[in-house]
Amino acid sequence: MSKYLWVGIGGFAGSIARYALGVWVYSRMGTRFPYGTFVINISGCFLIGAILTVLDARIGLSPAWRLAIPIGFIGAYTTFSTFEYETFRSVHAGQAQFGLLNIALSVVVGYFAVWIGVMVGRALA
Repeated sequence: MSKYLWVGIGGFAGSIARYALGVWVYSRMGTRFPYGTFVINISGCFLIGAILTVLDARIGLSPAWRLAIPIGFIGAYTTFSTFEYETFRSVHAGQAQFGLLNIALSVVVGYFAVWIGVMVGRALA
């Protein structure tokens, strides 16, 4: 089966899981704070840590699992978990400066990218 198909299958399931969990959380906690997104991001961080650790330890598993679960499912579920995992790996590889730079740049540049996107969207609307 194609690598892209494995990623797509995982991505389909991850996006459905994200939507379903978000609806469930918001229906119980309201929308005053982005509880749904927060729960999704934090649970995605847990999942990527646990799943990649298991996949790394289980060498006999098909490479398709590495495509379908962490890239497809968790990638569609939340990219925040990938950001956190990559930051974790930098810090634990002795490159804390790159981990901190990733955090600072992602938050600051990401915020400004959203702001610019809103300005462009308003100009186009």
